[in-house]
Amino acid sequence: MSRWGRKNVKKTPEVIRTVTEGLKSLYRKKLLPLEQYYGFQDFHSPSLEDADFDNKPMVLVVGQYSTGKTTFIKYLLEQDIPGSRVGPEPTTDCFTAIMHGEVEGVIPGNALIVDPNKPFRKLNPFGNTFLNRFQCAQMTNQVLESISIIDTPGILSGAKQRVSRGYDFPAVLRWFAERVDRIILLFDAHKLEISDEFSEAIGALKGNEDKLRVVLNKADMVGTQQLMRVYGALMWSLGKVFGTPEVLRVYIGSFWSEPLMVSDNRKLFELEEEDLFTDIQNLPRNAALRKLNDLVKRARLVRVHAHIISYLKQEMPSVFRKDNKKKNLIYQLPVIFSKIQLQHNISAGDFPDCAKMQEQLMVHDFTKFKTLKPNLMTALDELLSADIAKLMPLLRQEELEAGEQLGVQGGAFLGTRAGPFTEGDPFGLEKEDGCEEGEEEEDWVVTKDKPKYDEIFYNLAPNEGKLSGTKAKDWMVSSRLPNSVLGRIWKLSDVDRDGMLDDEEFALASHLIEVKLEGHGLPPELPNRLIPPSKRRQKGSDA
Repeated sequence: MSRWGRKNVKKTPEVIRTVTEGLKSLYRKKLLPLEQYYGFQDFHSPSLEDADFDNKPMVLVVGQYSTGKTTFIKYLLEQDIPGSRVGPEPTTDCFTAIMHGEVEGVIPGNALIVDPNKPFRKLNPFGNTFLNRFQCAQMTNQVLESISIIDTPGILSGAKQRVSRGYDFPAVLRWFAERVDRIILLFDAHKLEISDEFSEAIGALKGNEDKLRVVLNKADMVGTQQLMRVYGALMWSLGKVFGTPEVLRVYIGSFWSEPLMVSDNRKLFELEEEDLFTDIQNLPRNAALRKLNDLVKRARLVRVHAHIISYLKQEMPSVFRKDNKKKNLIYQLPVIFSKIQLQHNISAGDFPDCAKMQEQLMVHDFTKFKTLKPNLMTALDELLSADIAKLMPLLRQEELEAGEQLGVQGGAFLGTRAGPFTEGDPFGLEKEDGCEEGEEEEDWVVTKDKPKYDEIFYNLAPNEGKLSGTKAKDWMVSSRLPNSVLGRIWKLSDVDRDGMLDDEEFALASHLIEVKLEGHGLPPELPNRLIPPSKRRQKGSDA
């Protein structure tokens, strides 16, 4: 009686509130059992964990040594990275995950892979040599509230590449490439040769071309004519390595906060930087779509893997000549791929690299392989044909909600939305709160140099005691500092947010430009000693 009663009890359907929740549920119920049954992790990537789905969008920065990878990251964050070092030689010898954390510091690799809240637990199989070269730099930074960044060791060239790293560098790159949202491939305008190790590294990124963005860095060190030739040479080199008819998108610029060496192409660099920053800023909005896309890609590979393993199992003899048959099957693997493709109507693009699969099969016992299990394959087909489609309305709803958000904020991204250094001139920023009492008593640090700045100010012909954004911009650009830096300086200097600079605000902007040219950083907001005296009084009355 009770048994019949139990049969009639209906299960309460699982309520899915977000795309990420839905993807986690589908993976655990329909894809993971198939991966475990056919040993997918032994041939391809390890199984996914909740942290892989819940993780913030990640950006992987790859390139040869001294192409400016770490400097590029510092430029985005506008903050030094704990434990980092910059130089012309191969200085970054670690994979460094740069993530947000309330306590600044460096977590070593062996401690990092046991943290269930970090998406790095499956890096354990790469061994101790790699884990000693893996770390996480935690820091409080507004950019890192939205994304995480992975800095990689400089790829070697010439004689240096003959020295073994002690771990499988391309395999580690492939592991990260499968999990990140964007891959930034950096080239130096003076270093376009693609070494053997670089070719292997680019090969490890194959299959993730949709995530790839190529950056030609240090482009301010050559003139316009040379830059045109450098760009052509880079496109030719990339065409040979990637072997595809499609042309990769290449962003040209100088991604650091120092003045431009040759400012002939400044406008081009501004537009390219704006495009790249917009692409990175949109990553949090597109994170759910990327996870969905990667899960579908993984599911298609798992389906092919299951058919390959079950075919090899069926072809093995039950008793005699097993070794000979195994060698023969490995040799005939390209033909087997074609048979499976025709028999099950699977696209050739879903199949793994044949040579690599042949190499991996050499060390496996074919008699332990499993035959095709219909109920598991039916669940997988259901996932691809119906379950993913059910998540699409939820995805569209999340995209609409995310469209109202600003995306990645802070760091260099602040300068892209400040004053006359962007299209549309958005000065609609809220007034800051009143300053603390007694601040007027503090000396203004700009006072001693104000006569010098006043002379420049009046030579620029202000209108009714104020310089327009256009006039101020033309003068500020002559410093050759990047637009993102000048945008930050404008935002700090235009204290009353009227889109113009008076003599005190102009003096403040000039002072901040000099500070930056001397190699110092900019404050996130003005301290009392930098606020012009008249603006202090104005803020006091507003309060």
